[in-house]
Amino acid sequence: MEGMANDDVDVARRYHEATKHSYSSVRARGEPLDWSNQPLPFKIFPDLPPIALPRDFAASGVSALAAIARQVRRIHSGAADDGERVPSLRQLAYLLFFSAGITRRRQGPGGEVGFRAASCTGALYEIELYVVCQDLDGLPAGVYHFGPADFALRALRRGDLRQALAAATGDEPAVRHAPVTIVCTGTYWRNAWKYRARTYRHFGWDNGTILANLLAASTALDLPAGVVCGFVDETVNEMLGLDVEREVSFSMVPVGHVSAAPPAAPPLERLDFRTLPLSRTEVDYPVMRELHAASALRAPEEVAGWRAAARGTVLNAPAAVERRGPGIPLPAETHEAAGDAFEEVVLRRGSTRRFQRGAAWSLPQLSAALGGTMLGIPADFLGTLGASALMPLLNDTYLIVHAVEGLAPGAYVLHRPFELELLKEGLFRDEAGYLGLEQDLPADASLVVFFLADLRAILGSLGNRGYRAAQLEAGILGGKLYLAAYAQRLGASGLTFYDDDVVDFFSPHAAGKSAIFCMTLGRPMPRRPT
Repeated sequence: MEGMANDDVDVARRYHEATKHSYSSVRARGEPLDWSNQPLPFKIFPDLPPIALPRDFAASGVSALAAIARQVRRIHSGAADDGERVPSLRQLAYLLFFSAGITRRRQGPGGEVGFRAASCTGALYEIELYVVCQDLDGLPAGVYHFGPADFALRALRRGDLRQALAAATGDEPAVRHAPVTIVCTGTYWRNAWKYRARTYRHFGWDNGTILANLLAASTALDLPAGVVCGFVDETVNEMLGLDVEREVSFSMVPVGHVSAAPPAAPPLERLDFRTLPLSRTEVDYPVMRELHAASALRAPEEVAGWRAAARGTVLNAPAAVERRGPGIPLPAETHEAAGDAFEEVVLRRGSTRRFQRGAAWSLPQLSAALGGTMLGIPADFLGTLGASALMPLLNDTYLIVHAVEGLAPGAYVLHRPFELELLKEGLFRDEAGYLGLEQDLPADASLVVFFLADLRAILGSLGNRGYRAAQLEAGILGGKLYLAAYAQRLGASGLTFYDDDVVDFFSPHAAGKSAIFCMTLGRPMPRRPT
């Protein structure tokens, strides 16, 4: 990778520094939001006919806790006895609905908001989903855009393009032998309307919560799935027909397994389908496009080398977090059989707006949430596609505990899989509230979880693309915590933070790391009767 843009990691460092929140930066914001110019939350192709997706999903019978804790082992050796795992059209619809479908509607300041299956910063929904598939029962092979607004697909290309997609991933076996791959993209302006240049961080968070749901939904259907971040950006963008000044491919998830390799793909012709403008005007934040371009992989050989670097580097093996004191064991059970069904949890999940201050989580509840979440993620940037044991992670997990039965209030670091180390004892509600942009949620929660990463090590191993991976991984972990909390009828909400103050709070243990994402966990305030 020598001499290639992905190695110029000063680009990622500059972006991260430029988009940090601080006490002064949040007070220096300029004009208020222009609600009359709020972007459409959907990508709309007015000239393409919809292909309605079935809505009569069968219940999986799998609990949400089991869906996030288990993993269907990926089979991709190509041997004749590997078995076929091809999702039906109804199962594909299930995957799309429970990862990115509209689950309820409410009125907001800018009109009706269709809240979706996975959490998203500001409910702006800048992540789009596309499907690349072979012939399925009821759906011809092709490339499709998923439209949550009418729960339908629209055909962008006809024909089996899986071989071209696999080639773009450096011939990753998980993609080559997947009958379906779901590709995720990020649309800059849809989120930048509110969050400006920090949007590129949100690509990772908001894509990650979708992937947490998608991986859990795949597990519920007993379909193998994994996260792929290594691919030739230009090829995938061209396949989807993206205007890369506005929308870019970010990740993909191969789902299922077929033993046969895909047939040769037809040539990619330029797509030029009309889409509706997102809003009256758009504001460009070039620093985001600069980072994305600098994290691009430009040839299959570069992708293969990048993925080999991921496999050869243990950035955060289960025992890699520095230990400075005795561990406090957590119950090892993940309580997979307990809690509500996966589908019920997704339909009920939201982002908690108010917590009951002083209301505690039990230690088994915390253990169930952390246990399933922290087992790991099947992902190429971790070298864990096909793995089934405890996997490495890029992010370290720090906690501020206010009210967990059996744990002293204080600041902790997690040693995976199931030990906490007390860094400093004390009730830090005021400090937590300050770290979370001086909001009530982190002060009132039962506990606050922060994901911190050693960006210097990550960028040194994975280049600028490692920045994408670190943000995406944190979003997946946060999405799992959402599901685990709501599965136990508890509450959760993702939050932003004062970057450097978070690191300072957990130092000296966290010295040199960067704050990536934050989750508040607690007991929701009961709703007032209407």
